[in-house]
Amino acid sequence: MVALRPVGPLWRTASIAIALGVLAPVVSLAWLAFGADFSHWAHLAQHVLPQAALNTAILLLGVGALVLVIGTGCAWLVTTCDFPGRGFLHWALLLPLAMPTYIVAFAYLDLLHPIGPVQGAIRWMLGFDSPRQFRLPDLRSMPGAILVLGFVLYPYVYMTARAMFMTQPAHLMEAARTLGESARGAFFRVALPLARPALAVGLSLALLETLNDIGASEFLGIQTLTVAVYTTWITRSDLAGAAQIACAMLIMVVALVLLERHGRRHQRFGSAQRMRGIQPRRLHGAAAWLACGAAALPVVLGFAAPALYLVWETVKRLRLGGGISDGLLASLGNTLALASGVTAATVAAGLVVAWAVRSQGSGIVNRARWQARAATLGYALPGTVLAIGLLTPALGLDAMFATLFRQEGLPLMSAGIVLVVACAIRFLAMPVGGIEAGLARIPPALEQASRLLGESAAGTLRRVHLPLLRPAIAAGALLVFVDAMKELPATLLLRPANFDTLATWLYAEAARGTYEEGAIAALAIVVAGLLPVVLLARNGLGIHTEGSAE
Repeated sequence: MVALRPVGPLWRTASIAIALGVLAPVVSLAWLAFGADFSHWAHLAQHVLPQAALNTAILLLGVGALVLVIGTGCAWLVTTCDFPGRGFLHWALLLPLAMPTYIVAFAYLDLLHPIGPVQGAIRWMLGFDSPRQFRLPDLRSMPGAILVLGFVLYPYVYMTARAMFMTQPAHLMEAARTLGESARGAFFRVALPLARPALAVGLSLALLETLNDIGASEFLGIQTLTVAVYTTWITRSDLAGAAQIACAMLIMVVALVLLERHGRRHQRFGSAQRMRGIQPRRLHGAAAWLACGAAALPVVLGFAAPALYLVWETVKRLRLGGGISDGLLASLGNTLALASGVTAATVAAGLVVAWAVRSQGSGIVNRARWQARAATLGYALPGTVLAIGLLTPALGLDAMFATLFRQEGLPLMSAGIVLVVACAIRFLAMPVGGIEAGLARIPPALEQASRLLGESAAGTLRRVHLPLLRPAIAAGALLVFVDAMKELPATLLLRPANFDTLATWLYAEAARGTYEEGAIAALAIVVAGLLPVVLLARNGLGIHTEGSAE
């Protein structure tokens, strides 16, 4: 066996440049925020930050509690109990991942409108004639926002918790029961503490998505920090103030990352691959149907009801001869072009980073690992924060580019290149993680044989690794493509003039209170979002937590 030679300086330089490029928006954001006049901070601290921060904190706490209860409860139910529909529900519980939060809010605002179908049916059954006699509580409220976001984001906790419950050895629960513990006590004192690392990962992902949300919060009338960033920049044209609010959001992001690390500290478990897993207990009678209903409720509320509404509105629009407008078709073309560009850039950058820091011995890994970690930080940055931080360096490069090539205006912004870069930074974690995992599964002997035969590092990558990495690259590309189609905050802030995607088209339709064409755009996004959900279901939920087999 010969030691693998490190990759060439070109690969290392490119990897370092990508990692620094991800960090650049954070540095730029801090410079922009703290370089502004102190009066900005005083005004924000008095009039904007207190209420926006309080609303954001309440929303995070409410959504966090709800996703923990729903995700953990459903994961435990389908793992330990056998009931009618369990085989379908164990993967159907992932379906809300296909529904962006702003689409679910868009659907429920029409479904639960005082003169909408749900409240109309309830009044008909109760014998009332008008909303003045009976109406449900307004969905545009903090409880409404918590419910909507919670029933959409619980799959993050469900995936990680179910993966952990499936790998827990059955003898631990049996020992607890033998020592006199009840089934409920064994769950809370044995199964749940063992699953804490997985729950911390899932919870942090759900809360980061909550913090990134802008459409659902604005539709439901909740002034969060994300909404405050958008309104401060777009409505008040105050970039420095928006940057300062974004810095406050970064504090919450750091807190969420520390929460996830705290939940997994000192957690080490032996591998349970050869141990007997928990066997589901067959339920009968009312208990079986109650379990089926409890597991089905999140699927109905988080996916089925809004999806059926979108299908109904789309069919109604097409049957009435409305058709699809040219503007919507143009938005579809823009969405596909943007998603394709983001996917190509992200997968290429992810391949460079993963290849440059691949395992070649502990010394090289220790020196290069920071590049992979820095490159994946973008996923933790909300789209609004990323857009604010990227704007200043982008404008500087645009001015330099325009001067160099004697062009007018902002050529990079106008061509959508800045938007592609922002989305690539945000989603770079997906291909980096997938490709690194794929490289780890390739035996080192294959690379050693290739290098002994005189092949270069680039040639080895092209002729040996790329064919074996094809499934990992394809999976990462699919996830990036769909997430780029759904991305709203960064697209709203960095899109070129007169450039609409399906997400921004839907946002504009909802802002105007017109739901017909918005439903068509939303349905297209949901159909695309089903692809990675199917991929996750086919790969056994696709989640492996760090603490499960160390």
